Amino acid sequence: MSDSKIPEDLQYTPSHEWIKVENGVATVGITDHAQHELGDIVFVELPEVGQTVEQGKGLATIEAVKTVADVYSPADGEVVEVNAALADDAAAINRDAYGGWIAKLKLSGPLSSELMDAAAYKAQL
Repeated sequence: MSDSKIPEDLQYTPSHEWIKVENGVATVGITDHAQHELGDIVFVELPEVGQTVEQGKGLATIEAVKTVADVYSPADGEVVEVNAALADDAAAINRDAYGGWIAKLKLSGPLSSELMDAAAYKAQL
């Protein structure tokens, strides 16, 4: 995997989710490494808008041709928006993992100390 596929402006979880926080709202998705490991994504079960999520708990479920995987929330918060386009085109995550976000959360607490910057995530891989 090339280093250019890991954006420097995001933070990463050990379980391969990414998070970008702007003005108290966190955009969340899965990393390019995760989508590559999953293979062809065919369905994303999105959370409900208004749902409260906890850091480290299930946020969404991704179904790929060969497997099903949970997406874990990298932060505590309330789901304020979901990427509804994934309902019709789940494979958008395969084409652009960092553009194919899953949900946006209004943060309700501090970010986890487990989050990594791009360099630390690269080192984990």
